[in-house]
Amino acid sequence: MSSEPPPGSGQQPPEDDPFRKQPPPSGDEGSPYGSQPPPSGDAGSPYGSEPPPYGGGGPYGGGDPYGGGSYPNDPLAGMPPLAESGKRTLARIIDMILVAIVVWLLTWGFGVNEYDVDPDKVEYGKSFTQSLVTAVLYIAYDTVMISRSGQTLGKKWFGMRVANLENGSTPSVQTALTRSAVLWIPFAFCCACIWTAISGGWSFFDKPYKQGLHDKAAKTVVVSVN
Repeated sequence: MSSEPPPGSGQQPPEDDPFRKQPPPSGDEGSPYGSQPPPSGDAGSPYGSEPPPYGGGGPYGGGDPYGGGSYPNDPLAGMPPLAESGKRTLARIIDMILVAIVVWLLTWGFGVNEYDVDPDKVEYGKSFTQSLVTAVLYIAYDTVMISRSGQTLGKKWFGMRVANLENGSTPSVQTALTRSAVLWIPFAFCCACIWTAISGGWSFFDKPYKQGLHDKAAKTVVVSVN
């Protein structure tokens, strides 16, 4: 039975994704030992017949969580280098400005702008409506753009893309939606820029994959585009 989706479904098989990691070559070309299996026992391992220290297993089922292995053990093997967190921040600011302009125009046009300097005149119904519009637009923007190419406009301008950690492919709609919802729902309804700074800023300190909290939820990474 064929594993390809039925004709007319509009869904492309994952193998068609140009960014998806390919299995390593087999035979002499892909093995430093040629066609022979690697040596085993005391002669071939500094640890003898015992497994290496620290075990294995990355946070999502990979090998050594700090890299250095080869595909499929190291999730990052075969991918471009991880994007710099500073560039990610600049790209996110650009995306926020672009969507904020649309939010402001829509809420101003429909008279639901919540920004009033007089606290006695705040209308909480309008405030909630603007928060809802903000969340919907930010989530829709991120989900559509990332599921199509892995790039928002900001990421495209800075030469980056979002990729599945498991295989380097472009995230599905479900994965992109999860990533976007974790980032933007708290931003719109309670924590505003504080949450964005925490979630996105996590990548500055995260090891080894430089993931924001939204990346961890969706099991994605942000890589440079060559």
